[in-house]
Parts: sequence; C-alpha cells; structure tokens
Amino acid sequence: MRIFKILTFIIVLLGGAYAASMYYFVDESKNFTIEKEIDYPVDKVFSQFNNLQNFTRWNNFFTSSQSIDIDYYTPYEGQGSAISYVDPKNNTDGEMFIRYENLNKTLKYQLFEDENENPTLVDVKFKPVSAEKTKIIWYVHTPKLSVWKRVENFWTEDRFAENINKSMTNLKNSLGNKVEKDNQMAAIKYDSLMVENEENKLLLGINVSTSNKKDALYKNIVMNYNKAYNFVTMDMGKRDDEFGYPILITDADNYKDKEVSYFLGIPLSKRIGVSDNNFNFRSVNPSQNYVIYYKGNYEGRIRAIQQLIQKAKKDEMRFGDIRQTFIERPMEGQDVNMKLSLSVYK
Repeated sequence: MRIFKILTFIIVLLGGAYAASMYYFVDESKNFTIEKEIDYPVDKVFSQFNNLQNFTRWNNFFTSSQSIDIDYYTPYEGQGSAISYVDPKNNTDGEMFIRYENLNKTLKYQLFEDENENPTLVDVKFKPVSAEKTKIIWYVHTPKLSVWKRVENFWTEDRFAENINKSMTNLKNSLGNKVEKDNQMAAIKYDSLMVENEENKLLLGINVSTSNKKDALYKNIVMNYNKAYNFVTMDMGKRDDEFGYPILITDADNYKDKEVSYFLGIPLSKRIGVSDNNFNFRSVNPSQNYVIYYKGNYEGRIRAIQQLIQKAKKDEMRFGDIRQTFIERPMEGQDVNMKLSLSVYK
C-alpha cells in the first residue's frame, strides 16, 4: 500500500512538472513561415492551389495515403470551395476551406483536423520572381493546444516543412507535364512536313487486329483507347498529368489492307506490375521521324501518311512504323487531332 502511494505521488509530481513546463515554456500555438521558389509562371502555379481538385493531386498530405477518401464541394475553385476527407487506415479526418482569394496573389485556407474545433490557418502568397519563376510563401498559424497536447508543437513546423518539400517535388512534376503538353499544342503547324528526333518511350497498351472497313477501324480504336485509359486511370490509379498522349503504332502502309494490326499504348514513366494479361509494355526506341500534324476525320489521315512515305522515298530513306499520337482523345463521331510520325533511317 505504501509503495502504491509513493508511485501515485511520483506520477502526480511528474504530471504536474510536465504540465507546468508546457504551460510556461511551450507556446499554446505556433506561427511560422516557409518560402519556396518554383520555375513556372504565377498563373500556372496559382491554379494548382485555388482548384482543390488540382491541389489534392500533388499535395503530399493527400497523395501519401492510398486509403484516403476525399469529397469536393462546389464551387470547387476559389473562395468558398471546400473538401472533406476521411482516412480510415490512418484514423484521421478533416475539412479544408478556401476563405479568401486574390487572383494570382493570395489564398487563405482553413484546415480542421480530426475533432479539433479550432482550425489551422494557412495564408499563401504568390510573388512573380520573373516571367517563368514564382515565389510561394506559406504563413502558418496552428490552433491552440491544451497543456497536455502542447508537446506536439515541438515537431509541428518540421512536419509541415517536410510535407511542403515532398509536395513541391510532386508539383514540379505535375506542372512539367502540363507545360510540356501546352507547349506542344502551341507549337503545332498543321499539314507541314517536319523532321524530329524522338526520345525513347515506354508504352503500356494493347495489341489489336481488326477490320479496315469504313468507320470500323476508328470505332475499334476508340473502344480500345477507352479500355487503355480506364485501366491506367482506374485500375492503376494514374492521374492525367502522370502520363502522356496515347500512341497508336502500326505498319506505315497497312491502310490499304482489309485487316489492320496495331498497338495502342499510353506513355508511362516506368514499368510496374500489371494484373491484366490483355495489357503489356512496349519500348519505343529513339528515332528520327518525318512528322505531320493532322486535324480532320480519321479517314483523311491517309493522305498525310502518303506524304510522309513519298518524302522518305524521295530522300532515299528506309522507313518503319507509323506512329499516330492523339493530341486530343479519340471519340466516336468526332474529328481527330493527331501527330503522324514515320520513323526513317538510311
């Protein structure tokens, strides 16, 4: 009994000492600032922060968990937009709101975590350093914590900084893919024959043989594109900014055949395990290509392909496959927007 009283006294003494030290020496909330620079213009950067669907695709707080479930609420973008999230595996949930927006300059967020009624306040300012560089400044104010929980403030800033570092890497990759696609679109000159050197690519796709009767081929392409796209986005969980434009590879002159064989694939950055035997990886080696951008009905591509073949023959070049890169997703009943590439060599 005496030992129990002594242990109780020691526990109470230690608890009191802990509470006193937390009360007098540790702030009940924290304020800190974090600055980063990124090599993209302010308008492109800002749109990744004020659109919460974009925001959750690169912010490490959300991307680091495979079990998190997010709901988005209108208006989805800018002041008044909001999300709620639940992560059963990590036993966390919360809500985030954009309370204020000054376009391309300032955003004010409120983040309610778990059952805490007091939010974390995060003001983010965007400052153009140059036409192609933006400084991002986070001003963070954490909620007040009770004496017993105040120890968490020792690692709050480090945890927040680590999340921003990982998020910035994700953001750079995301913007890199978006800007590359924007630049490709801006550089297009339709119906002009060009020479390009293409780097190696890794495609995940499907091998197909189908009829070349009127409209049958294109309908088959649309169907198999949808299969590949759904597999990459739904089964593999890839986002649109994580892969490139779909590419169809086939013999250059098989447009004359009654049956056409082709490979339709989506470019990915690396090989990963694939559970569906209908899909496989295909490596595309670096090559020199004769290129034409074409827009119109799918049948009209034949004339553009013939131009590429005639150019190769005139230059006494041998040629291999024709690659059809769909700059806009192929859809039944609509014109195509594509890049036709004929690989050539001596």
